[in-house]
Amino acid sequence: MDSRYKVSQKISIITLISNLILTGVKVVIGFYFHSQALLADGLHSASDVVSTVIVMIGNVIAKEPPDEDHPYGHGKAEAIATKILGISLIIGGFGILKETITLIIANQITVPGTLVLWAALGSIVIKEMMYQYTYRVGKKVNHQALIADAIHHRTDAFSSIAALIGAGGARFGYPILDPIAGLIVALFILKTGIEIFQDAANELMDAAPKQEVFDEIFEIIKSIDDVIGVENLKIRSHGPNYFIDVRVIVDNQLSVIEGHEVAVQVRSEIKQWNNNIQEVLVHIDPEGIKENHIH
Repeated sequence: MDSRYKVSQKISIITLISNLILTGVKVVIGFYFHSQALLADGLHSASDVVSTVIVMIGNVIAKEPPDEDHPYGHGKAEAIATKILGISLIIGGFGILKETITLIIANQITVPGTLVLWAALGSIVIKEMMYQYTYRVGKKVNHQALIADAIHHRTDAFSSIAALIGAGGARFGYPILDPIAGLIVALFILKTGIEIFQDAANELMDAAPKQEVFDEIFEIIKSIDDVIGVENLKIRSHGPNYFIDVRVIVDNQLSVIEGHEVAVQVRSEIKQWNNNIQEVLVHIDPEGIKENHIH
């Protein structure tokens, strides 16, 4: 857990510094060189700064060990941090959308300067590099908030592409393309915010993982000697970890001790399959006893 926390915090610090620089450059150039698209893109980078701070705070809380009030640990602080990130993106997206529409209606459209193009191009390269790095590490350590932050980087790269196209089009004689690009950026932000919010909400509501996880665990349990059947397998996420409940059917001639040994083996085999298995609760049922089974 400590190494996972340190890796996450290291990436978050790098991301925070990078986004602070990008935000300043894009907002200043967008404002002084009259590009609504780049200004919106800069505000998007500003939301990246907020999201990174949220991830860092979530990390600090999530690494705390279980206590009397939180016997399952604090892993869901990551999901809460991710959910707050989604909300901040949605609010920011609506703000940019409103501002850009107001400018179009007021016909306050100007042609952006050449420096806008270079700023947008530089942002595309930097944000894509940040996405690749953060996403790979997030996947490696199974850190949902880091993965969400990486996706935010990719969205920012797309918004910079929109800013580049809008500013370029405006300089080639189509000034309306710059604010239109600003609208596209806002829609990118809204879409990303909604998706991130939904994923975090699912984790907080103990949504089941992908079917592949169930299939693999089923196969592991069925391969164990004395296991006749598997019923009512439940899996829920708790931060990076899984908690598993399962009913295992065994021969009704097994002794209590033999049944217990089967349960111990089931728990051991599942934990060996994945280091992120936090707890496995195995209920042993003798074959032929159906009235208490939950389907």
